[in-house]
Amino acid sequence: MTAQTLDNGIRMRSKTTADIYAYWDALRGHREVPARSQIEPADIRHILPDLFILEHKPGAGVRFRLAGTHICALFARELRGCTFDALWLADQTNRMTRIATEVMTRKTPVILSATALAGSRERLPIEIILLPLRSPEGAVDRVIGAIVPLSRPHWLNATPVNYLDLSGIRVLDTARTNVFLGNRPEIPVPPQPARQRHDGIGNAIRRVLHLRVFEGGRQD
Repeated sequence: MTAQTLDNGIRMRSKTTADIYAYWDALRGHREVPARSQIEPADIRHILPDLFILEHKPGAGVRFRLAGTHICALFARELRGCTFDALWLADQTNRMTRIATEVMTRKTPVILSATALAGSRERLPIEIILLPLRSPEGAVDRVIGAIVPLSRPHWLNATPVNYLDLSGIRVLDTARTNVFLGNRPEIPVPPQPARQRHDGIGNAIRRVLHLRVFEGGRQD
């Protein structure tokens, strides 16, 4: 699949992730985060099957509020009400909850690279984008995103994906634009030790991954 480059220099491997980022970016205008109420499904009908909305509620974790038909078909189950971390390998569940939570807390979008594990040996590259949203109550406690396969193997519609395996992350700084950063490789994610102190993806990325920010946004 050909990489997609937005006008602001952000480089994505999937047209769907590029389209939903561009839509989110246009909605927010000069604010950090757009509101959930601004989203008009008719405006993004061509990518709705690949989109999802997550919601964070105290005591309930980060759960799917909505999941498109392509995503549910990929896992062969309805995902509404399921936790986001349930899609990932067992040793990555805490990490994925922290990433989704930090997207909301820090109001910062991220792009994830992952491998979908299906059947006994089937593997499929996946691109995922997480974009923070403001709820009607004013809190940034939702995420709109996409889960997009980067190839279409013959088994895709016949063998459900069991789990996702995280391989890389790009943190997008929407306050600045630098087209050269769009061509840098993503930060690889090393295996997580069994006993690691969990203190948020911001500190975890800086400590473990030596964070480099992949900058994007508009030139206002």
